[in-house]
Amino acid sequence: MTSDSRFVPLVLKTDTEPLMNKNLIASACKFISLVFVFAFISFASHAQEIPTEPTAIQAGETLFNANCKACHAVKRKLVGPALAGVESRAPSMQWIIDFVHNSARVIASGDEYAVKLYNEYNKTQMTAFTSLKDEDIMNILAYVKAEAEKVEAPPPGQGTPTTAQTDAVSSQYLNVILVGLVVILLLLLIILGLLVSALKRFLDQKELSEEEKEIIHSPITVASVTRSPGFIFLVVFLVAALGFKAVINSLFSIGVQQGYAPKQPIAFSHKIHAGQYEIDCKYCHVGVTKGKNATIPSVNICMNCHNQIKQGTLTGEGEISKIVSAFENNRPIEWVRIHNLPDLAYFNHAQHVNVGGVECQTCHGPIETMDVVQQHALLTMGWCIDCHRKTDVKGSGNPYYEKLIEFHKKGKVPLKVEEIGGLECSKCHY
Repeated sequence: MTSDSRFVPLVLKTDTEPLMNKNLIASACKFISLVFVFAFISFASHAQEIPTEPTAIQAGETLFNANCKACHAVKRKLVGPALAGVESRAPSMQWIIDFVHNSARVIASGDEYAVKLYNEYNKTQMTAFTSLKDEDIMNILAYVKAEAEKVEAPPPGQGTPTTAQTDAVSSQYLNVILVGLVVILLLLLIILGLLVSALKRFLDQKELSEEEKEIIHSPITVASVTRSPGFIFLVVFLVAALGFKAVINSLFSIGVQQGYAPKQPIAFSHKIHAGQYEIDCKYCHVGVTKGKNATIPSVNICMNCHNQIKQGTLTGEGEISKIVSAFENNRPIEWVRIHNLPDLAYFNHAQHVNVGGVECQTCHGPIETMDVVQQHALLTMGWCIDCHRKTDVKGSGNPYYEKLIEFHKKGKVPLKVEEIGGLECSKCHY
């Protein structure tokens, strides 16, 4: 072997580069996974925060009235608990969503809070709202939270006077005016008596015949007054006028059923349902926003609540058992119709409620205070025409009416229903 031989040293290298690359990739994957997990958790927590946007609150109000109002109020207990603060009482937002979707499943799982509610409210299960999306439930919670944070109006006697106080003041003024008029009438009679007495003394100083003196000093008696032609004419005129007025009133009252309150097959109280429990009229009268008739509630609508509620506030189990019997025998409840219009008249509930924004109480009166419903308004043609002449057109959300309203505002004249065809004969008569 020569000195100039070239030896290539054999370098033994361990294969560490692929291993290092593999570790780096694994670390990167773990890091990315953690990022995704944190992002998902952040997104989920953000998604389950109660929204505060006005559109969400408005949507929640609509959903609350349609689905929740029959059994829940915001600040007081009804069939179910008051909903104010539910987001802080419930275990989590996801729990609320799961409970609304299917309360029976949550209770059956043995959830402690769900079982506690179930026992507290007489083992009544809430209806499963499977059609509501998670977003819908969050919107309902947004509305509940907004209502719960509203400041209560000051009690009567503080701040603005109540209607009752205003009416009392007006009544006192009216009594003072009436007393003043009576006093003025008495003073006029006294003055008239003094004038007559002075006139008699003046005539006594004149040279009068015996016949004239007898006429001046003749006593005024009941017999002399009742036999006088003037008195007889006055009595005949009053009797004829009152009789004529009675006949006219009777003719005008034909077909008018104001105050009509027939006995119903079931003693249903609007005061309890619409007043105490604040059930929306549209929940039972489902046709009021869809067509001509408001429709009479079916037995199924009643059973939405009364499949759990078996005892009434005033009537015990007797009246509710009639509903259950009708449901089990598949027969309708034969309610007696109260508000009737003649066949020649056309009235559309949906047009007045959806377009006109007319409240139920406008025509049906304070229905939420009636144990027994009666016809509140006249429902005559004159009554309808008077309403069309006095009612302003509500054009919010309707571009056609909004332009008309703007046009009338330029002339400082409010747009009435009368001016958009509210008095045309063909609008109400076929």
